[in-house]
Amino acid sequence: MTRVASPVDQDVRTRWWSLPRVVDPRVVVLAWASFVVEVVLIGTGGLVRLTASGLGCPTWPRCTADSLVSTPEMGVHGIIEFGNRLLTFVLVVVAIAMFLAVVRMRRTRPELFWLAFAQGAAIPVQAVIGGLSVLTNLNPYVVGLHFVVSMALTAITATLVHRSMNGPRTARRLVPNWYVGVVRGTIAATAVTVLLGILTTGSGPHAGADEAVDGGRLHRTGLDPAVLQHVHAVPAYVLFALTLVLVIGAVRLQLSSKWALLLLVVEFLQIAVGLTQARTALPVGLVGTHMVLAGLLVGAVTVVTLTTRATAGRFATREPVAR
Repeated sequence: MTRVASPVDQDVRTRWWSLPRVVDPRVVVLAWASFVVEVVLIGTGGLVRLTASGLGCPTWPRCTADSLVSTPEMGVHGIIEFGNRLLTFVLVVVAIAMFLAVVRMRRTRPELFWLAFAQGAAIPVQAVIGGLSVLTNLNPYVVGLHFVVSMALTAITATLVHRSMNGPRTARRLVPNWYVGVVRGTIAATAVTVLLGILTTGSGPHAGADEAVDGGRLHRTGLDPAVLQHVHAVPAYVLFALTLVLVIGAVRLQLSSKWALLLLVVEFLQIAVGLTQARTALPVGLVGTHMVLAGLLVGAVTVVTLTTRATAGRFATREPVAR
């Protein structure tokens, strides 16, 4: 049974250096930091790929066989690749801090505990996949899997932000069944759009490194990127249409439409950037922007999904009420 606990009663003796017992500003800030760092990592990961720095550090987990860090001889590619690896350590620090911030709430706010745990557990998985991408000479499918896990982490951290600010969900649904159906269609369209986008990028000219060769040919999927661009656009337009339905439906039902509107804006920017990059020979700046917008898209879809149910409030707990 869910009850709302007073933060004054529960946290009266809490000091800034002690682990929180309830959701306080530290928890919210760390949740936002988790999301922001993840999106930034998507951007720096894209920078590694688009500047052909994917093999700037040719080995893993060390940068070279003799050095943990990049060396001057490795030039700018080594700096970019090693910089991206360093940012991963920032995410590790944030994830550990996030977990410690909610560990004392594992019984009262289990959803925060498990979300923070999932975020931390995904980081070594992501590190191993990143290492495999280097060891397999930037195989596009391994690199694509790396991006898929990044999208999953974006959804996890977006949920962490929403739950820390609004509390655990309740059984009360805020929208009718047909609206839930459109939201589920939006989730499906997002997943297909992202996966086809990964295949499209894996078939295009940005292999991640000039040295990623096999028999004189760049490691690519072998699929036709021109065809995939058109195939990729279909679910993107479906997603845009479904989001329009969500916005109009929210207005007609007199619901809050801010998150659906935000999702619509992200999709509009994503489509505009996608069309422009396709018509301008895939400049690296636009491709990188497209990748970052994909992370924001997943985050926005996640929040839109979460807002279909009522929440119990930031200071709600799941402790049984004493009899």
